Amino acid sequence: MHAIAHYQQIVQEYFADLSLEKEPVNLYNPIQYILSLGGKRMRPVLTLMAADVFNADCKAALPAAVAVEMFHNFSLVHDDIMDDAPLRRGNETVHEKWDVNTAILSGDAMLILAYQYFEEYEAETFRSLAKLFSKTAIEVCEGQQWDVDFEERDDVTIPEYLKMIEYKTAVLVAAAMKMGAIVAKTSEENCDLIYDFGLNLGLAFQLQDDYLDAFGDPETFGKQVGGDIIENKKTYLYLKALGQSTPVQKERLSHWFTLHPEDTTAKIKDVKELFVATGADATTKKAIEDYTQKAFDTLKKLDIAADKKQLLEEFGQYLMMRSV
Repeated sequence: MHAIAHYQQIVQEYFADLSLEKEPVNLYNPIQYILSLGGKRMRPVLTLMAADVFNADCKAALPAAVAVEMFHNFSLVHDDIMDDAPLRRGNETVHEKWDVNTAILSGDAMLILAYQYFEEYEAETFRSLAKLFSKTAIEVCEGQQWDVDFEERDDVTIPEYLKMIEYKTAVLVAAAMKMGAIVAKTSEENCDLIYDFGLNLGLAFQLQDDYLDAFGDPETFGKQVGGDIIENKKTYLYLKALGQSTPVQKERLSHWFTLHPEDTTAKIKDVKELFVATGADATTKKAIEDYTQKAFDTLKKLDIAADKKQLLEEFGQYLMMRSV
């Protein structure tokens, strides 16, 4: 087994060397741009790590890892269009730097490029990877649609929200890990367990993302702080605040989430104060800890050496240490 930095270096070197200098440039330059912005590249690292955990050469899983990262960035490009987001990883979003039509088409191309990476595997592995990838891709789309639908509803429940983030975010983390296991040709039970580990870690990660959207430092978070509040998104924070609020607090919070003011400063400030006053901030942090621990509990059932379980746990802890 290797340290986390080893897998990160492999992924970083691959994308640093990746050249998409093709015609037409207005199709490929935006792809090169979004991939160059980096980020933690959590998902491809998980794919390499999972392959190594199950005694395969991690570099054998690199095409699958790149496919996962390519798909993830495709979804970000399209999500940013839908959210009209100005920033991604602290830089201009693709549709802001170019235009919406260019971002849509470049995103489409990234989806196709993702599938092409699986062609590097033999038939049986290709089928398993492609089947998992197709299932995951449609679930991500379903999750995104629920996310959009929830903006217009005032009766979203906590279970509905958790299902939405499971599909929109967690299933791709889970699939990234299972792909590494598939490449390593480990047992079906191990494949399913590593998927469950990734799923719970992904849920924790998304709940933390929701928390950081409200309370993160814009210098380290990389996105517009308060974006979910501006968009009236029914996040875990918001739903918990509603459920734990007094009638007066509930009325204030509900009223803010019917408005789209030009100047969002007062809205963001007051909503954040309500999140704290109702204890929703603390409840959300507890949920993050619970899902992280659930992921770690799954590791105990895996048929792998103790030092490998420890490395996976360290990676989970690393993910949960993002700056607030």
